[in-house]
Amino acid sequence: MVKIKQITCLLFIGSLWGLNEMITGDFLYSKDIPLASVWLSSIALFLLSAGRAIAHWPGSSATISVIASLFRLVNAGPYLCHLLGILMLGLAFEAVVSLLSGFRTKKATRLSLIGILSAYGSHILFALVITYAIRYAYWVSGGLTKVLDHIFVSGSFLAMLAVFLVPLGFYLGKKSETLFLRQLRLSLTGIFILTLLFWLTGRFVG
Repeated sequence: MVKIKQITCLLFIGSLWGLNEMITGDFLYSKDIPLASVWLSSIALFLLSAGRAIAHWPGSSATISVIASLFRLVNAGPYLCHLLGILMLGLAFEAVVSLLSGFRTKKATRLSLIGILSAYGSHILFALVITYAIRYAYWVSGGLTKVLDHIFVSGSFLAMLAVFLVPLGFYLGKKSETLFLRQLRLSLTGIFILTLLFWLTGRFVG
């Protein structure tokens, strides 16, 4: 039953991330909000942290990012930048959490470090892959200047937010897990219904 709980939570968090990318993302980009991708990524890091606190086994964070990518792909179409950004953030977070799992320091310090390294790691991966591996025209035309700006400007803003959001995500994720277990069957039903509503909403607004 606990495994079912974790899988259900992964589906819920991944779907919520995908829906946020669609609704909040469309709003931020349509209004030309500065650093729109940073605000989206900061929410995603919070969700990844909460998810990892609930499903604390290797691969859970990468699974959340795959679910979010599929959600966006199915409901909003194959927008390469957005899909790659989601995947790179999830993979970077997964790698950093695994790397620092045995890091001996204060928990708050370790969680903040996870946020910082995930922010820079995801931005490095995304910029290098989309520019030099995929060679996406928009990024290729920007050249090294665009790559460095993405890593050191956008990445630094995200890292500053992640210092606080990642520990907060882990804390609230752990708290919600405790509450979840008290009414397990009822909670599973509610989360399943909400996840289904997310996908229906995604089809409606996509």
